[in-house]
Amino acid sequence: MALTATKAPDGQAATAEPVLRARELYRFYHAGDDEVFALRGVSLELYPGEIVAVVGPSGSGKSTLLACLAGLEDPDGGAVTVAGQRITRAAEPVRAGLRARRLGVLLQSGNLLGHLSVVDNVRAAQSLGRGGPDPEELLDRVGLRHRTRAWPTQLSGGEAARAGLAVALANGPAVLLADEPTGETDAGHEAVLLELLRERAEAGTAVLVVTHSGRVADAADRVLRLVDGRLADD
Repeated sequence: MALTATKAPDGQAATAEPVLRARELYRFYHAGDDEVFALRGVSLELYPGEIVAVVGPSGSGKSTLLACLAGLEDPDGGAVTVAGQRITRAAEPVRAGLRARRLGVLLQSGNLLGHLSVVDNVRAAQSLGRGGPDPEELLDRVGLRHRTRAWPTQLSGGEAARAGLAVALANGPAVLLADEPTGETDAGHEAVLLELLRERAEAGTAVLVVTHSGRVADAADRVLRLVDGRLADD
């Protein structure tokens, strides 16, 4: 039986409703004649105001889980709802609308439009959604005030990740899904990003972070461990 991560964070009202629900997610891929399971019945709930870290060895299904939660991939079984609306197997305009209005998504790559400057990437994201903080102030918060006019190809890996996080936060999302947001940053920038994530959580955002960083896991309210596509503990 798959374990279910449903406990509300400390201090959360007992009647609080999760803003994201995932039920019995299965995902498999074909490798020649074999089926490789990336997810095996994963269920979880995210509540406003909490930071959840998803940890586990490489290949355990963490990035696949995030893609399914964001509606970027459909699971082969199970479903995800965001703010009570199903995103799994919904029409693409519905998914895109949910991502623009409700979800901030940071992947390990492909977060920036190459033909736009860093600040214009943030502005473009805001034009699709509800709008949010001043783009240059947001970029300052992630340590990129001096790179607002740079092109994505001019950024280092860590700078690109921080710019992608700014884009993901551009509309003040109800849910932030971030894959290794501090993966290529130094300890100083990691501390700044963790402070920003905590501020967003305190403002009511549900934050889920896929990470290998012990510091990120230590800063989370809950830690979920994926092993071979299964949720091992909460």
